[in-house]
Amino acid sequence: CLTLEAGEIDHRGIDVDLAMLIYTSGSTGRPKGVMMTHRNCDAAADSITTYLRNTPDDIILNVLPLAFDYGLYQLLMAVRLGATLVLEKSFAFPQAIFERIRKVPTMAAMILQMRDLEPGFLPSVSYISNTAAALPPAHIERLRCLFPGVRLYSMYGQTECKRCTYLPPEELDHRPGSVGIAIPNTEAFVVDDNGQSVPPGVAGELVIRGPHVMQGYWRNEAATERALRPGPNPWEKVLYTGDLFRTDEDGFLYFVGRQDDIIKTRGEKVAPKEVEAVLHAHPGIAEAVVVGVPDPLLGHA
Repeated sequence: CLTLEAGEIDHRGIDVDLAMLIYTSGSTGRPKGVMMTHRNCDAAADSITTYLRNTPDDIILNVLPLAFDYGLYQLLMAVRLGATLVLEKSFAFPQAIFERIRKVPTMAAMILQMRDLEPGFLPSVSYISNTAAALPPAHIERLRCLFPGVRLYSMYGQTECKRCTYLPPEELDHRPGSVGIAIPNTEAFVVDDNGQSVPPGVAGELVIRGPHVMQGYWRNEAATERALRPGPNPWEKVLYTGDLFRTDEDGFLYFVGRQDDIIKTRGEKVAPKEVEAVLHAHPGIAEAVVVGVPDPLLGHA
């Protein structure tokens, strides 16, 4: 235990100092500590509150641990705006939460499993956000029925850069499956294995440039070098996300899959997420997952 007397601290924190470590889920290996500065955190919170159109009058519900970046940024957004933050231990009993909260961003899938909800039962909900993947059309239809006039946001993000794309609500019907465009003060582009931009419709790795990109992985130089590479300017680094995306002719982004998840069969590359999207569109399928099974002849079957 370190004990300091008053006046012994020489250093005062500034915005480029390390603010926090948030660990990745470890879905592709051991969890890694993502280093974020105060400037990183501030830039991300500012951008998110801008495109979500948050105001000091908002009441924001957070049901995720503050050790998760999504949960933590609900807190940072509220503090930044002077809005009200409501902390709940879990979303296991949503009806009890609905009885107390009148204006919340919520968890779509769990709401839709509740059969006793009537359209318009919570009229003060202003927006619903989803950051794991694009909202399925069936969920969109049901959410609009339950929450007339609500703004629905499909978003994409990583621990290494927080939120980085969003689909404006007015584009939801025109671009099914899209996670949108870069959030404010951010650039997102898709490149091939040589780092060159790919044309619309061609899958490549998503690269993120912006003030919310992490400083690196805590005590893991090898992983940092793979993820952070030289950017357009000599003094900056950009984030190679490891996720495959494609764009349409207007530059809107569509998630294809993790590079590590791609199934190679008969000389072709198959993105599990695209197959899963087709399966999820079937009314008789509630959940679906697609994985490759090793095959000595085909590579995967």
